[in-house]
Amino acid sequence: MTETADTRPGWFSRDELESVRARMPVLYVQAVPVRVDSNGEVTHVGLLMRADPDGSFNRSVVSGRVLYHERVRDALLRHLEKDLGPVALPRIPSSPQPFTVAEYFPTPGVTPFHDPRQHAVAMAYVVPVSGDCQPRQDALDLVWFTPEEATGPQVRAEMQGGQGVLVRQALAHVGHAP
Repeated sequence: MTETADTRPGWFSRDELESVRARMPVLYVQAVPVRVDSNGEVTHVGLLMRADPDGSFNRSVVSGRVLYHERVRDALLRHLEKDLGPVALPRIPSSPQPFTVAEYFPTPGVTPFHDPRQHAVAMAYVVPVSGDCQPRQDALDLVWFTPEEATGPQVRAEMQGGQGVLVRQALAHVGHAP
């Protein structure tokens, strides 16, 4: 039997998800993939290119829902593999601690983070990756930027919903104040 959203435990059908999103916040994890040098200093930030349903393109970090009965660490690994490929080799500590908690609201301006579909709460992590990263699923491309490029005006203009703010916070957290 093939598993579908209706038969796979922990997954909602599209209609069920829309119903949940209309009634309560949804928990997400977000990962800012980075490359580090031998001293542990961040040298590059990996940003995905995605296409929106309206046909526009934007840059984003790795992001996705935490499933029912799924550990945060497992959700991070699942989404990193989904977006960066199975040999990205992310280094997630056994007890991950977020650098921030981002609150996304469907109403713009409540916080710097906006998602017109839902009210979402996202725990955000900086995750070093050392393997070969190949974008997968709905990610069209992955580009590695220096910290300066990632926080520059050109890249920020390609990000929506507060993703640029999140990247600046991530880099500040690891000692790269923008």
